[in-house]
Formats: sequence, C-alpha cells, structure tokens
Amino acid sequence: MSAQLTSLGHAAGADGSDASDTMSSFARNVSAMLERTEYRRCDKGEDLEDIYRLRYKSYRLSDMVQENPDHIVHDELDEAANCSKFGIYIDGVLVSTLRIHHACSATPQSPSTTVYGDILRPMLAAGAHFVDPSRFAADPDWSRVYPQIPYLTLRLAGMACFYFEAPYCLSTIRPEHAGFYRRIYCSEQLGELRDYPGLNYKVVLYRANVSAIRERSFSRFPFFRSTPMERRMLFEAPGAGELAPLTILPTAKYFREAA
Repeated sequence: MSAQLTSLGHAAGADGSDASDTMSSFARNVSAMLERTEYRRCDKGEDLEDIYRLRYKSYRLSDMVQENPDHIVHDELDEAANCSKFGIYIDGVLVSTLRIHHACSATPQSPSTTVYGDILRPMLAAGAHFVDPSRFAADPDWSRVYPQIPYLTLRLAGMACFYFEAPYCLSTIRPEHAGFYRRIYCSEQLGELRDYPGLNYKVVLYRANVSAIRERSFSRFPFFRSTPMERRMLFEAPGAGELAPLTILPTAKYFREAA
C-alpha cells in the first residue's frame, strides 16, 4: 500500500508542482469512479464478517499481522460505542474498508488514544475532540484495477470530521505512509515511533487541521465534497426501533452539477 499511496500522491500533483491539468484529469477519474461507489455502514451480519476478512487478506499480504485460523482482523475497539465500520463497494463488490472513531472526553476510546494516550487524553480532558480513522484495508486484487480506492475510502474520514465538527483528524500510520498524509492533508507529526498492539510494525501519530485545509482540499479534490444528508446517513445513530440505511450513495456529483 505504501507504493500505491506514493504514486497516487504524485498523480494528484501532490509533489508541489503546478499540475492543474493533471489534477483536472485525476479528479475526473476519481469522480467517475465515485459514480459507481456505495458506502455501507457495517454493524453486524455478513457485511461485517466480510470486512474483517478483507482486513486479514490485505494485512497478511504485507505481513502486517500474524496468521490466525479464523482469517479475520478484529479487536475490542470495533465494539466501542463511538466506532463506525464501513465497507466501500464498486459495482456491488467490496473493495475496501475503513473504521472511524469519534474520540471526545465522554468516549475517548480510539486507536490513537490507545497508543498515544499520554499526548491525546489531556487534550480530550480539556475539551478537544478528534476523528480517528483506522483499519484502512483494500483488496489487493481490486487495488490493481482501481487505483482510486484510497481516495474513495479516505473520503469517509473528511465527511466524519464535518459531521462531528471535529477540528482535527488523527492518523496513526506506518512511517513510510507519512509523506502521503503530509502532501494530501498537510498533516503534522505529533507522536514518535511506537508499537501498536497486534501489528508487526511501529506507527507514528499525525494530525490534520480540518478547517485549515478544507477549501484547499475541495479545490484540488472536488470528490471530497458531500451533502449534510449523506453525512447524516453515514454517521447518525438510528433512533430506537429504526434501521440504519443499508447503503449510501456518494453526493459529490451534486456539487459538480450545480457548479
């Protein structure tokens, strides 16, 4: 995944060069793929089992996790009250997954606060709150067919920030992925190299200032835009007796059509 993120960063003109023509073509390609994309919030059943198996398939390919007989990757943070788990489908096929925690003083559980609690928990106690995406996994077979998958997947993290009005988005990532997050999200490093439970590599903590990069991101990556309705359908907890929507279609195209 490291090489894929690096190549995508350069394709998007993220190396700092003037690549407006390339960006326009790149943005059109991702937007076209978004037309064929569905997001599903997976809380139980076969969809949830599928994303746990996808994590394992993706992580084992690069030896990120140890072998296990169930062929799934799952931990206690998947059961946290502030956790949302998503499958991303292209033409009805599961191609990637992402987990998102909204960490605040009332619900501080998240991957980043687990590893960097000494840095983050005092901030939470002082009233700060964060969106913390994790467990990004892409099907290695489909990644070769659809190089746009990381952008389609990480779009969820930005929508979560806007829905929860979180000023910062955290990233607990492999050091070799840091360049992508610095270029695309202007992320800054907060925490040094540390072990992460259950993974075969060390991680670093980065933080993106959501309000500072909002207009820049929308200008360069218009497919990151979304409507309030899409964000509510993705992240709002259903009321008593209500069912969560089975699938959510992206709404970035409505901004494009209105322009």
